[in-house]
Amino acid sequence: MIDLLHEREPPRVRLANLPTRGHWLRYGQTDHARSASERFKIWVKRDDQTGSELSGNKVRKLEYLMAEALAQNASHVITCGGEQSNHARATAFAAAQLGLRSILILRTDDPENPPHATGNILLDRLVGADLQWISRSAWRDRNQLLAEAAARVRRAGDRPYVIPEGGSSALGSWGYVRAMHELAEDLQGIAAPDHPVTVVTACGSGGTAAGLILGAKLLGLAQRGIRLAAVNVCDDRAYFVDVIRRICADAEARWQLGVHVTEADIDIVDGHVGRGYAKSRPEELATIRDVCRSDGLVLDPVYTGKAFHGMVTELAADPRRFGAAVAFLHTGGLFGLFAAPDITQVL
Repeated sequence: MIDLLHEREPPRVRLANLPTRGHWLRYGQTDHARSASERFKIWVKRDDQTGSELSGNKVRKLEYLMAEALAQNASHVITCGGEQSNHARATAFAAAQLGLRSILILRTDDPENPPHATGNILLDRLVGADLQWISRSAWRDRNQLLAEAAARVRRAGDRPYVIPEGGSSALGSWGYVRAMHELAEDLQGIAAPDHPVTVVTACGSGGTAAGLILGAKLLGLAQRGIRLAAVNVCDDRAYFVDVIRRICADAEARWQLGVHVTEADIDIVDGHVGRGYAKSRPEELATIRDVCRSDGLVLDPVYTGKAFHGMVTELAADPRRFGAAVAFLHTGGLFGLFAAPDITQVL
């Protein structure tokens, strides 16, 4: 594995089990109702296997973010997310492993009656995170709430380190600059200029996609037949184009990478949010079931399941939508599935 990506790469602390493996899926090839011309090939990058309690894509970002927290002698890390946030859970466990305390600001329908301790919430409580519940309407002020939580920690004589939603910042994006180097090696012999492959990922806060784009541009992967696309699981294309462009611009300003990311570099596959963030449609749940049965691969209803369903919906309409093959980046989310009772409808 590459030790140093770039002369300006910031410090990182080793948290993830890297590199992650990849393999081809039977899904898309074994449906006998499809003609040969309608079938599609899906290779999957298993970033759900970056760890156990520290599983999923957030761990790569936390390697850089937690290194900065340690460098600042932080006593607490503070972050935010939805009630079943994979990022919040990963942050709490990374903090515990490094001897820090964690404060998680979590969005829910009724903060006065927070949800039961299932899935990620159970793990948050088990690891001793301080959970602060806020309403959906208060979520728009999350950055102010993070700052207020940090001020309380300072008043108590301790040192806070604030991590933004999803770890999606210029610093956090380095996790997926590094992952893009792995993918470039993974896809040797699969992708070529005359055999293009698109890396497809879920997009919930923009940091993963930003890192992939930066990494791809640094390596000149477009010329090697490797494209990028992100299926948004909330908000819309315009929102994520703005978020990703800002993260990339911040990275360029901070580290002078010589990479200029424009809107043309950002492919957001919009139209698959469905009922909304963390809300599932029966057909999305059926796709999660079908992939599990065809390949023993577990997706989650909030991120990977929704993104995978959006991807295969696009492929059903046009099997060449993403080129000769797809490399689906499995960003984790297993624990959130345990808090999704709707999945039983399709069993």
